[in-house]
Amino acid sequence: MKIMAKPLPTTVVGSYPAVKAKGFKSLLDPEKEALETAVSDQIEAGIDIISTGQVRGDMISTIISRLPGISGQEVKGLIKPASGPITVSDTKYAVSKHGKVKAMFAGPSTIAHALKIKTPMYRDRDEIIPDITSALVREAGYLQETGITILQIDEPILSTGIANMNVAYESIRSIAGSLRVPTCLHVCGNIGSIIDVLLKMPVDIIDLEFANNPDNLETISKNEIRDKIIGYGVVDSADTNIDPVKTIISRIEKGVDLFGPEKLLIDPDCGLRMHERSVAFGKLKNMTEAAETVRIQL
Repeated sequence: MKIMAKPLPTTVVGSYPAVKAKGFKSLLDPEKEALETAVSDQIEAGIDIISTGQVRGDMISTIISRLPGISGQEVKGLIKPASGPITVSDTKYAVSKHGKVKAMFAGPSTIAHALKIKTPMYRDRDEIIPDITSALVREAGYLQETGITILQIDEPILSTGIANMNVAYESIRSIAGSLRVPTCLHVCGNIGSIIDVLLKMPVDIIDLEFANNPDNLETISKNEIRDKIIGYGVVDSADTNIDPVKTIISRIEKGVDLFGPEKLLIDPDCGLRMHERSVAFGKLKNMTEAAETVRIQL
């Protein structure tokens, strides 16, 4: 499948530094200015498929704060879908400003492992995942109707080895299977121990970190990726310095040599919300410049 006509399209994993609003605007919607800044910065940096910047808080609390049955980080009753859309408003804004947008939310397994069970209704985390999944299926449907290009499920917990991969597979299958748009699974960390299951996940794109975790490149190069696209992390999200263009070019070229340009979706390793805005913007700007340089040479 092709996400865009041109090779080596660029995107983001999700988060962007949240600019604090001042004055009267901060009273109406404290995060609106942060949303507008995140979207405009990505467009100015030349990102092909932007995000909202996830500026309204961390990806887990954004979801669980709206789900009945959850209070704070405790499960106190039956988990049900939210009464309405959760992240749709910001996504609609991003879509109105740019033709291609990636929506994203934390995945069921990652959410489940952030919660404490304080009710006899569930015996363990594996039992709450199906109900969390049902809530996310509904949110995914709302997001699809906004006109997004990709729906990304963030499951950083999977690389830690503590999640039940069979349960994770079924939850991701339920979400991806409910959608018409391409789906992406983002996993942080070293994926050596889960690569077999990861490549069987029923999604179109597997998004991984390679800049800060070069071992992943060797791991995945030894496996058949079949019809999947690789979300190819070429910017080190953990480094507080701006990655030089030459360094990013070298990383992209390695991926092109191994998989071919048609198999790569270029992005940072992870979100950038912990950086200063100037650093985050610089990383994205250099990434798009590097991708264009390699693209011209193809």
